[in-house]
Amino acid sequence: MQAIVIGNFDGVHRGHRHLFTVATAEVNGGAVAAVTFEPLPGAVLRPEIPMGRLSSAAERAELLRSVCGAAEVLELEPTPELLGRTPEAFIADLRRRIRFDVVVEGADFRFGKGRAGSLDTLRALGALYGFRVVEAPTLRVELSDGSSVEARSSVARRLLGEGRVADAARVFGRPYELRCNTTRGDQRGRTIGWPTANLDAHGRVLPADGVYAGRALVPDGREAIAAISVGTKPTFGESARTCEATLLAPDGTPIELPLDWYDWPLRLRFLARIRGMVRFDGLEALLSAMEGDRAAIVAVAEVAERLR
Repeated sequence: MQAIVIGNFDGVHRGHRHLFTVATAEVNGGAVAAVTFEPLPGAVLRPEIPMGRLSSAAERAELLRSVCGAAEVLELEPTPELLGRTPEAFIADLRRRIRFDVVVEGADFRFGKGRAGSLDTLRALGALYGFRVVEAPTLRVELSDGSSVEARSSVARRLLGEGRVADAARVFGRPYELRCNTTRGDQRGRTIGWPTANLDAHGRVLPADGVYAGRALVPDGREAIAAISVGTKPTFGESARTCEATLLAPDGTPIELPLDWYDWPLRLRFLARIRGMVRFDGLEALLSAMEGDRAAIVAVAEVAERLR
């Protein structure tokens, strides 16, 4: 017996994991597969609206397997022809691509041209083709302020957009992570005692501008504390929005980076926001603030390490 869960699964958060938990229980030892889309349908339907991703296709597939327990990940290309199919034609074609006895979805699941298909549509098709449809209850997550939100990609995006990375981690079930290659920056950091690794984060969702405490995983497997800056570097005049990190030893000392450390994979995990982005009156004021940032970042990292 095999169940499938259909969705974009951007960011692979706790709500997604909940669907797979329900699906696993329904097949009682059988397999559960993920059916998703690459690229995300929104990029095809609304190409004029740039929409960064919470996870790359490779990360999503890895997380669907490791976090959600998917035995298979089927990626469909959202061509105009596929997106234009009726709900009935979409399911008929899907049955030719993958075998399934159960479909597990949330109450707001929609599919087919113009999102015309609902769970009721799916149930009718299940009666026709011989598969069961299970509606998974909505999963809610408590945030640090005591409020409760639904575990959704849109909610995670909003929290990141507000700089609330610790609350976004509650939705994801882990710290938000960027897996990107390093790229050449303006090389200013190394001249002021804060050598930085600049990320090529094009196409990814960045948290709100500000300074963050995080963790970094470098290619050789070592971990370091990360002092992360997201923004336009207003103290030095406006520039393109960037994400860069200074890697710190446990005592807060910057780790020396190779001068030609470009095009190397780096993983940055956002733990907490330290402050917003500020324009300082000169380098001395900036460096003074950065020393305060350093102490706060190390303190956050120490607490996170104890809680691991």
